[in-house]
Amino acid sequence: MKQQATFDDANLILRLYEIRREERLRAARRWFSQNCGPTTLAEYRAMCIPGSDADEFARMVISYYEMVASFVTQGILNAELYFAAGGELGLVYSRIEPILAELRAATGHPGMYKNLETVGLQYGAYLEMQAPGNWDGFKKRTRSMIVAK
Repeated sequence: MKQQATFDDANLILRLYEIRREERLRAARRWFSQNCGPTTLAEYRAMCIPGSDADEFARMVISYYEMVASFVTQGILNAELYFAAGGELGLVYSRIEPILAELRAATGHPGMYKNLETVGLQYGAYLEMQAPGNWDGFKKRTRSMIVAK
């Protein structure tokens, strides 16, 4: 049975939105949506050289959405209300999905970004319930946002 969303869920979503508006995170999100879409770990590492702004931005965005996803997986935030409010977590997950297995193997951390993966897949299922093919279409649309090099 679906859990009813609460005013606390709505307030948490509003607070998370406020945090997203912080200047540095906003710049990181802009960079991520326009630039980050690696298909291999080598491509990711070439793009996000340790100590670079790109590395900081990628880690900032991915870890922010890992934190948000942990609220969903722990039952603190209603998933359906969160999904209805926006899809940026889905964008972030879809961008790291191609390199996730490689990243986990390289770092020896099999649970790395597990919350983001779990909720990203749930978001994909949410989109598919709305219309078959919606998740693939979403991923194609978000990939089209990447600025050509």
